Amino acid sequence: MAGSTFQTNPFDLNKLLEDCHRGAVQLPDFQRSWVWDEDRIKSLIASISRAFPVGALMTLDTGGEVDFKPRPVEGAPATAKSVSPQSLLLDGQQRMTSLYQVTLRDQVVETVTPKKKKVKRWFYIDIRKALDPSADREEAIIGVPEDRIVRSDFGREETLDLSTPEREYAELMYPVTKVFDWDRWQDGFDKYWRGDEHENVREEFRNFKRLVLENFKYYRVPVIALDRSTSKEAVCVVFEKVNTGGKPLDAFELVTAMYAAEGHELRRDWYGDETARGRHKLFAETLRPAGAEVGIIANVANTDFLQAISLFHTRDRRRQAEAEGKQGKELPSVTGNRQALLNLPLDAYKEYEKQVEWGFVQAAKFLHMLHIYRIFDLPYQSQIVPLAAILADVGNAWEHTANHAKLVRWYWNGVFGELYGSAVDTRIARDFVEVPRWLADGPEPSTVSETMFRADRLKTMRMRLSAAYKGVNALLMKEGAHDFRSGQKFDHIVFFGENVDIHHIFPQDWCRKNGRKPDVFDSIINKTPLSYRTNRIIGGDAPSIYLGRLEAGNATTPSIAPNQLDEYLVSHLIDPLLLRSDDFESFMADRQARLLALIEKAMGKEAYKGVVPEEGEDDERDDDGFEAEMTIAAE
Repeated sequence: MAGSTFQTNPFDLNKLLEDCHRGAVQLPDFQRSWVWDEDRIKSLIASISRAFPVGALMTLDTGGEVDFKPRPVEGAPATAKSVSPQSLLLDGQQRMTSLYQVTLRDQVVETVTPKKKKVKRWFYIDIRKALDPSADREEAIIGVPEDRIVRSDFGREETLDLSTPEREYAELMYPVTKVFDWDRWQDGFDKYWRGDEHENVREEFRNFKRLVLENFKYYRVPVIALDRSTSKEAVCVVFEKVNTGGKPLDAFELVTAMYAAEGHELRRDWYGDETARGRHKLFAETLRPAGAEVGIIANVANTDFLQAISLFHTRDRRRQAEAEGKQGKELPSVTGNRQALLNLPLDAYKEYEKQVEWGFVQAAKFLHMLHIYRIFDLPYQSQIVPLAAILADVGNAWEHTANHAKLVRWYWNGVFGELYGSAVDTRIARDFVEVPRWLADGPEPSTVSETMFRADRLKTMRMRLSAAYKGVNALLMKEGAHDFRSGQKFDHIVFFGENVDIHHIFPQDWCRKNGRKPDVFDSIINKTPLSYRTNRIIGGDAPSIYLGRLEAGNATTPSIAPNQLDEYLVSHLIDPLLLRSDDFESFMADRQARLLALIEKAMGKEAYKGVVPEEGEDDERDDDGFEAEMTIAAE
């Protein structure tokens, strides 16, 4: 049985803070700066003063597989930087930095108010309030300005002066900077309150020392200490599962720290600085249409970018192993999983970063050609990774007619096969290997050869978050659907300029009034892309009525000839006769068949017409459909 790679031990708080001061305990360089506000600091002090638990810390012994660039706790003396740390604080930075700054450092603390104003504070414990069992301990913790004078009436009146030790003694305010070293302060306090007549005050302080200050002195913090044998993947899992302060740290943060140890600023590559635009901004601005806040690849994550590079690196390793005659289990996998990211060498990153960046930019171009313009309408965010990696691998050859047609077919098989919804690491790696081989006249990739679309699936596509639902919307625009009112095709200019979205063909109000259920009328079969103004004209009336309204026009919209409007309807795969006769059932059956043919064309294969039994029931109602169903139930 394998031994544990960690120990859980209680450590004296005072000793831990002294280790931070000396540099024996430091932070990995990816840890964010100290940002706790004044109220959270007060709450932390109050908890320690009552010996309440404030959570465990987690450290990693240095000198192991995980090599992070260290950084002293904020506020530690310059000498701490020259010390090689014994351990790195993985979880608990904010708590330890706060406690270090308010206790051992003996300097004014820079923090922020709840209103996000930067201020400097000294912290005190009100001795009498701290001893009052009916008082809220947090109210006994106060923060005062840098000059230690609290003012009111817009600064005209001094309400508390703690600017000298004598004033602290007089006000019975104990400085938090002295919680671990009270002897000298107590000597001054006893001298200030000398005399038999003040014995009760001195007794108060003795009680305060026993009931409050000794809680600091004897406070022990549980520390989960990971030893130096801990793997990179284990460290990454720790952050994803345990670190709950702020944004969870991920593989990018850990790779950033490891590259920093080699002198490379990965964060600058991604986020940029005052001298360079990072990739995050580049992707947000790539092919950003007028009227859109960001481009289609704006949500590509830094880990997505590293994952694409890892595909190239691990493929290189496999090819090298094959050249050396290795077989079977000896061959390393082509993968972009988390472990591959954590093992991605800096030289491999540098080798492929520009090529992969180009691939993501080309992916945006590819998606625009499919009439996918908006992140909200992107079927799968995760499918961008293999798409970008494949394009980066084949270069400009992706634009050749035959290659482009294959890539489009692969993309739609991924969408309508609903293959990129979860557990996608294996799928991404397989496509990266198989699709370029297919473009070079090899066998079909498994995403194409093994995918099946069920004909009855169209009836259950009701939720706007469904990848296949979004896919149908894009296919209709790609096939040349015209807006019912303006007759315009939905290129990116019209899409954003006219606020195009997917809307009901038989309006919801009509369907409700005529007894149609949401799980039928909310499906993609009864929806199509239309402009906002067109949908307003449609309203909630029967198709026969709103079509007449469109033909007649109004003060701002010209009239439309019936045969012209019929052409617009046909471009949406709608039979004009069925729509004009308000024949909902026949319309739904006919359009299902037409949409199915559209999907079959995109996938390059016939759909499965039989019934595939599945566990459970689809629950893909959008908000409007859910509300409609609840309305009917109430009636």
